[in-house]
Amino acid sequence: MKFLARRLLQSIAILLVISFLSFLLLEWAPGDYFEAMRMDPRISAHTVDALRAEYGMNRSLPVRYALWMRSLIEGDMGVSFAYGTPVGPLLWPRARNTLLLTISSMIVAWLLAVPLGVWAASAKGGRADRVCELGTSTLLVVPDLLLYLLLLLLAARTGLFPTGGMVSVGFEDLAFWGKVKDVALHFALPTLGLAIATLPLLLRHVRAAMIEILESPFIRAARGHGIPRWRLLWRYALPAASNPLITLFGLSVATLLSASLIMEVILGWPGLGPLMVQAVLARDVNVVIGVVMLSSLFLTAGNLLADVLLLASDPRIRVE
Repeated sequence: MKFLARRLLQSIAILLVISFLSFLLLEWAPGDYFEAMRMDPRISAHTVDALRAEYGMNRSLPVRYALWMRSLIEGDMGVSFAYGTPVGPLLWPRARNTLLLTISSMIVAWLLAVPLGVWAASAKGGRADRVCELGTSTLLVVPDLLLYLLLLLLAARTGLFPTGGMVSVGFEDLAFWGKVKDVALHFALPTLGLAIATLPLLLRHVRAAMIEILESPFIRAARGHGIPRWRLLWRYALPAASNPLITLFGLSVATLLSASLIMEVILGWPGLGPLMVQAVLARDVNVVIGVVMLSSLFLTAGNLLADVLLLASDPRIRVE
């Protein structure tokens, strides 16, 4: 409990620092949402000043940060300048979509990376290992942006997959299995794109961890006792190699989140990515900070989950 409490307090401290730095960096950025209004001759300077005062933009940074923290506790996360509504209800549906996509892609990526990495490590230097090495090297040099554009081109040219959104027009009129098929088709390309983007890194780490364990003395002793090859790999070697992989699990959340924001814009997935781009272009400060904080929350939650899994899998951590 002390270990988990310490990790939880560290996560909260990290989120507080990120929130303050976000406010500070946006304060240093030139201009704000209301500066564009001054260029419109139909809007008087008095109206712009009144709007700035209404949204608290004429107050000092510490005061605005304190007001934002109070709204965060209330679940509002401030007010969006562009939408005129609290940021929290605006973000939650999109955060759910991003989280759903990220979790699904992570599951697919790990389900592919673990067996392929174990297979490549068991055949070190062989044909299977060289094929995996060539495949991961090729995918690593392909930029994520190009990969998502190729997937978008595939959907547009073949017509097999939708090119945006989560559901089609007339979704409510479909039967149950028609709705399931429609959601699955919209879900397939974004999930596949994120999984492919993160697969090479995961596969290489699984392979390296397994090779290190397979060369250890206790595995050689187990092999000498005649334990079958596949049982040796999955029953003994893989659990022994799990510690660095669990740590990598927490770090892969950050990779997936950063990749998902780009992918959502290109493939039209209604997550945090398109909203983030619109907010940055409009200089909607509270929405930008809200997206940053939700992304940071997902990242710290992933790392905290990795710490919990390490605590459960490694007795040495529990003893310490």
